[in-house]
Amino acid sequence: MSPKKILIVSGEPSGDLHAANLVKELKGLDPDLEFFGLGGTLSKDAGVDVIFDISALALVGAVEVVKNISTVNKAYRTVLDRIDSTKPDLAILVDYPGFNLKLARELKKRNIRIAYYISPQIWAWGMSRIKTIKECVSKMVVFFKFEDALYKRHGVDSVFVGHPLLDSVKVTLPKKETLKKYGLAEDKITIALLPGSRRLEVAGLLGIMVSSCKIIKWALERTQFIVAKHPDLPMEIYKNIMDNSRLDIRIADGDTHNILAASDFAIVASGTATLETAIIGTPFIIIYKANFFSYIIYKVVARIKFLGLVNIIAGRGIIPELLQYNAKPRLIAQTALTILSGPDKQNSMRKSLKDVAASLGSRGASARAAAAILSLLR
Repeated sequence: MSPKKILIVSGEPSGDLHAANLVKELKGLDPDLEFFGLGGTLSKDAGVDVIFDISALALVGAVEVVKNISTVNKAYRTVLDRIDSTKPDLAILVDYPGFNLKLARELKKRNIRIAYYISPQIWAWGMSRIKTIKECVSKMVVFFKFEDALYKRHGVDSVFVGHPLLDSVKVTLPKKETLKKYGLAEDKITIALLPGSRRLEVAGLLGIMVSSCKIIKWALERTQFIVAKHPDLPMEIYKNIMDNSRLDIRIADGDTHNILAASDFAIVASGTATLETAIIGTPFIIIYKANFFSYIIYKVVARIKFLGLVNIIAGRGIIPELLQYNAKPRLIAQTALTILSGPDKQNSMRKSLKDVAASLGSRGASARAAAAILSLLR
């Protein structure tokens, strides 16, 4: 019997991480499985035949997608051509709904079963997409309990597996060793900066973070700062922004979890990193700034009060969100200083973050997802 061939499609760094871990678990259950599709370095390392690298697809906002529509269309055609030549036994679509739900319709026409891993945020952007999901997707594999309940209520085959970040978030060094590794003092307040995983995010947010740090440093002398660099982005992006800051900010390359665990506070770009920070339990604030027109579209379309996943899961604003016009250095610094000067505020935040982490399920999410998806092949 020839090995089963599986298409797997992720379109951004966080999806690439979860796709890679899922592939490893699936190969553990069935070593003969063959994978091809869209992905990044992590998917490639996990054994996926990456036919189009996602580095050009990790776009932020509707305007950026429109500007790069030729690249997106090229990726789409590449995937469709390979689907027709390979005829996969199963497709796994990972997040990236604008691309993947369009692809789902083509897969449905070809009678290819679909597992959707990481649900589109239909609860945030409206329920219009659930019709496509109900018609095309064989099984939704979701991270949050409220998503599972929502899909079941609409007659979609869904399974809650918990969040795989509980497995991938790993602190490997004691705080003292991490501080020593990056030349940071033990008797100072350490603030971590997480400006995102996409080039555009870092370019737009790191400068704002650095300016905020200048104000914090002026008000609170015994502070020190470190940037968590994303391993897939070039160092030049970070250095070009920081070299003229006249502020001693260290850079950690691909060591985000140890950095967060060793820090007393963090300033974090909205995204998956907010959940990583919550799991580790470091007090933080969320900032974000998008293209003006993308922000207007978000304000018109969004059906939720919060942007940060941590606040969405908690159902209330446990973490301050400074978005768009509020993402200003002075406001960011004032908010950070208010939290840093109040031990009770920090303790309350840590307790709330612990509750959020507990709601994400238990370890082994990727393994449970692999078992649920493998059942579609049988």
